[in-house]
Parts: sequence; C-alpha cells; structure tokens
Amino acid sequence: PTCPQGFVFVGVLFCFSAIVHQSKMNILRGSGYKKDDEEAARSPFQNLEKSTVIQEARAFNDNILNAKKCTQILTKILYIINQGTTMNATEATETFFAITKLWQSKDVTLRRLVYLAVKEMAKIADDVIIVTSSLTKDMTGKEDQYRSSAIRALCVITDSTMVQAIERYMKQAIVDRNPSVSSAALISALHMFQHGNIEIVKRWVNEAQEAVSSDHVMVQYHAMGLLYHIRKHDRLAVTKMVTKLTRSGLRSSYAYCFLIRVACKVLEDEERSSNSMLYDFLESCLRHKSDMVVYEAARTMVNLKNITARELQPAVSVLQMFLGSPKSTTRFAAVKTLNRIAMLHPEVVTSCNVDLENLISDSNRSIATLAITTLLKTGNESSVDRLMKQIASFMSEISDEFKTVVVEAIQSVCIKFPRKHHVLMNFLANMLREEGGFEYKKAIVNTVISIIEENTDVKEAGLAHLCEFIEDCEHVELATKILHLLGREGPRASKPYKYIRFIYNRVLLESAPVRAAAVTSLAKFGASCEELTASILVLLERCLL
Repeated sequence: PTCPQGFVFVGVLFCFSAIVHQSKMNILRGSGYKKDDEEAARSPFQNLEKSTVIQEARAFNDNILNAKKCTQILTKILYIINQGTTMNATEATETFFAITKLWQSKDVTLRRLVYLAVKEMAKIADDVIIVTSSLTKDMTGKEDQYRSSAIRALCVITDSTMVQAIERYMKQAIVDRNPSVSSAALISALHMFQHGNIEIVKRWVNEAQEAVSSDHVMVQYHAMGLLYHIRKHDRLAVTKMVTKLTRSGLRSSYAYCFLIRVACKVLEDEERSSNSMLYDFLESCLRHKSDMVVYEAARTMVNLKNITARELQPAVSVLQMFLGSPKSTTRFAAVKTLNRIAMLHPEVVTSCNVDLENLISDSNRSIATLAITTLLKTGNESSVDRLMKQIASFMSEISDEFKTVVVEAIQSVCIKFPRKHHVLMNFLANMLREEGGFEYKKAIVNTVISIIEENTDVKEAGLAHLCEFIEDCEHVELATKILHLLGREGPRASKPYKYIRFIYNRVLLESAPVRAAAVTSLAKFGASCEELTASILVLLERCLL
C-alpha cells in the first residue's frame, strides 16, 4: 500500500506499449511478415543508450511542445534510470532543467510523468529545489489529479531546513476530503519521519488522528501507520492507541490487519494474562466479515508465545473452514498455517484431517504438498506408507522450498514412528539422487544424520546412502560434513572397510577442503580399526605424493 503510485503509472505505460507492440506483431505475422521485419519493429524500450536518450531530451526546450513525443522521451528516461543506468551530476542536472520546461504543458499524462521524473532526478541532480514553488502551487491548486503526485515529489526534494515552509500545506493535505491527496500526504509524512524530520512530523499527530476516522479504507490504513511510527517508542502511548481503536472499530480491513499486528507486538512486550482485552480483540477478529482480517488474526494467535492447545482451537476452526475455500490463495494460507501448528500441537490439527485429505488431489501442488506433510505430522502410523507414495508421485513438480518442507515433515515422522525409519530413509535416499539446490540437499543430509544418531538399526543404511551422495556432490560444505560423520561413525560399523573406498576417492578427486576432511576421516579409521591400520597407512602415504 505504501508503493508510490507513480511507479504503477509508468508500469501501466510500459505494459500498454508492450501490448500495442504485440498487436502490431500479430497483424504483421498474418500478412506474410518475416522474422527480419520483427527485429526491425522491436520495442522502443529495448537497447536504449543513455547518450541517445539525453540528446532526445532536448525536445523539451522546443517553443511548441509535442506532448506525445515528450511523453515517450520522458518514459525512456525513467526506464533507463530504473534499469540501473547511472547518470553523472552534470547529465542529470541538464536533463532535470530540461524536464522543468514541461510544466507549461497541460497534458495530464505528461504532467504526472514530470512529477515522477522530479522524484527520480532529486537523487542525482543538483539544485532540484528550484521547482519547489511550482510543486507547492500544484499541491494547493484545484486540480486533484495533480495534487497527490505534487505532494510526493515535493516531499522528496524538501530537506530538513525547508520542511517548515510546507508544514501548513501538509497539515491541510492530511485532512483533505480527496482520499488520494490525504493518502499521499500521510505516506509522504511517514517517509519524512523515517528520513530524520521526526520533531516536525510529530506535530501533525492531531491531523493524523482525524484521518484515522476517514471513511476511505486506504486513508485510514495510512493514518494508522503514521500514528504508530510516531508513537512506537512510547509503549504506553501505543497501548492507549490500540485500546482506543479496538473499542471504536475500523472500516478498513487493511487497518484492522495492521492493528492486529500492533496488538500482537503489545502482547509480546507485556504479560498476556495482564492484557486479556487485546487477546479478546484477536478472538473477535476471527468473526470479522473480511477473510483477510480473519486469517491475520488466526496467524497472529498461532505465533503468540506460550499459547496453549485450548487457546489455539478458535484459530484452527476458522483455518479449517478456509480449507474448503474456492480461492487457492486462501486454501494455501490456511494449510500452511495448520502445518506450522502441527509442529508443536499436532493433536489440535487432527480434527482437520478429513479436509486435509481432500486437498491431496488439489491441482495446486504446493497446497497438496503442505496437506500431505501436515497429515504426516497428525496422522497415524498406518497412513505413512500411503502418504509417502502419494507425495512421491509429484515431487518433481514442486519447488525446492516445498521439497524442504517435505524433508522437515519426514524428520518429525521419524521421531514419532521409529518403526518407519527404513521406509523414510529410502525416500530420502531417492531425494538425494534428484536435482536440487544447496538448502534442499542440506536439509536432506541433516535429516539423514539425525535419523542415524537416533536409531542404530538404520545407521549403516544411512551411511551407505550418504557415501553414494558424496560420489557426485558439488557442495563442499555437505561433503566435508559427511566425511567427518563417516570418520566418527564408520569405524564402529560392522564392516568398516566398505567405507574406505568412498573416502579415498575424495582424496583423489575433490578440492582441498574436501581432501583434508577425507584424510582426517581415513586417519580415524586407522586409529580405531587395528585390522585396517596397515592399509590406511599405505593410503595416507599415497596422499603425500
């Protein structure tokens, strides 16, 4: 909600240009059009050169402005800046002063681009304060479509020594009847507060409090945000603000979500038992008409410290209701939160098992993955094999992030059902053989190691899987970790000699850190296994060559 509207405006322009360009391509293709012609008719925003764009900006100095041409050139300037192209101070200043000539145009689109360009150029050009009077005039003028953009630009170019000059106008804008003007003033005030103009912005508290009573949802939300940031270092003031707003009620769902988060912070800072009113407020939000507010309240309750299973029950009930929502985003949010609850209080989530079973066949694989992993934590031992077969059918279709969630679920299942170690270990071994990033592989290796340490029956099988993995492991950290584990656990195995080949291969084929770990591991085998000592000494001598 705090994203500058100007960027959205330019984004729309870019998208519009792309759509027009694609439409032209489709027309040309239908008339025997060739690829060479397509190259010639590429988008005007591709392969722009800074020097060419700056030279085109001279058109801003023409006596009679072509609004369409100037709009396109100004869009190019904004495009190259946002693509990371750097201008030196001289280039930026010359371009900025050329842009100021566009104020004489009455074209609405061009004027809004000018405001956005002023904001961007303020960071790199010199003497940008020259447009202060023009921006102030637009800010206080009768054209509402200019006022909000003018406020944003003015607050960017105004430094701490000039804030007092616009203070009166900012106060008026905060309580303005036009919601876009009020929101722009509130967000600009917040940015000014964060950039050091603390004492001056604090004097605008009364206007911000008045804006909290606005009927417009975004104005109310932005006013609450400004009030909180002004008072966030005063615990008593924050508590009073939250107490007052929870009693009076709000129109904006965004404001409700923000208030829930602030209430959660107050509860964390204080003893929950001493402020039961805020906890009651969270429970009341579970009955709000907006799904967004209901979910935010449920998520906040789940994240509260030291919350009991009984206190979680109302949140779980609404999350269970969301599992049947036609919206995939709502289902995803609900099942992800239930998955989190199942880590600490699986018995509370058991009542949702039927609904979770229905989500296993969900077309959204992320939802299906979370549903299965939640069921693994809450289900019984007899359901583990069936669930593992179901999740194996679409493991290749989900991202590493959700594969990591599966690995974490397997780790909790191993603790819960020790007799399923062999099934789960084989599943992890198959996952190790698949493609994946470092974090995903690290999660698997850590899970296998934790299983080995907890259950001696699967230790040798686990070590064998890890040996196979380091044969083709591209991650130095994981290879060294496994080699140290082999040096610790391998000598105590029934057949320690079968690990020597895998370890010695690392001495021959890997980088220096891995070779060093392999040599250390070999030395541990030689020191712990007398029958292998002579062979190990021969291998160590070869390491010196």
